[in-house]
Amino acid sequence: QVRLVESGGGLVQPGDSLRLSCEVSIMEYIYEYGWYRQAPGNQREVVATISNTGAINSADSVKGRFTISRDNAKNTVFLQMNSLKPEDTAVYYCDARTFAHTYWGQGTQVTVSS
Repeated sequence: QVRLVESGGGLVQPGDSLRLSCEVSIMEYIYEYGWYRQAPGNQREVVATISNTGAINSADSVKGRFTISRDNAKNTVFLQMNSLKPEDTAVYYCDARTFAHTYWGQGTQVTVSS
């Protein structure tokens, strides 16, 4: 059974912070987790990824503001988002990649507006 459940989204003001969580239940070896986002009218884009070795990659637009992390004991991936901007408004999705599949969560809405 595959299950990815995101939480933590919401409506915030510019400059605020949010922490997204993604609880993962997959009975396969996962070599990489990622956070992606999709704004209305735009393609889904990568925000940050973290490998099973802890290697992290982040989009230039979020470097210095967003941090991806994982808690292996809890099978949970986090995205700490600081200094949020209106252009960060999007539906945020987590994914989990195995050697055979890429699994996606249902998404959580983040809206940054004054």
